[in-house]
Amino acid sequence: MHGLHLTADLHDCRCETRWLVDAPMLGAACVKAVEAAGLQAVGTLFHAFPASPQGPGGVTATVLLAESHLCVHTWPEQRGATLDVYVCNFGADHSAKARALMGALEALFVPGRAERHALQRGAIAAEAVTS
Repeated sequence: MHGLHLTADLHDCRCETRWLVDAPMLGAACVKAVEAAGLQAVGTLFHAFPASPQGPGGVTATVLLAESHLCVHTWPEQRGATLDVYVCNFGADHSAKARALMGALEALFVPGRAERHALQRGAIAAEAVTS
């Protein structure tokens, strides 16, 4: 369980609209950012939602990582996106890689404002003492 969980709520995104509505393109950018950060993608799912009376449909882009996961949700009608990056630090400390991944994705969306949170999850348990 030991790891770092980063989230960001991005508002007033000034990126090209395609980043908010094109599932294959956003998915490819996510995988590229994962690789550039030095993390390992082991699975993907990219889903586009249909348009609604409020505007074009958004996207959910999920990349399953050997280290844990990345998930992006977009709201084009609000020019917003949410980012969720969690890395397990069991075998090695991947915290810097998680921060690099988050930074690359934030740069993609060019938010006017961002709410960021970081949560240290779990702890490495001390070895059990046997008697």
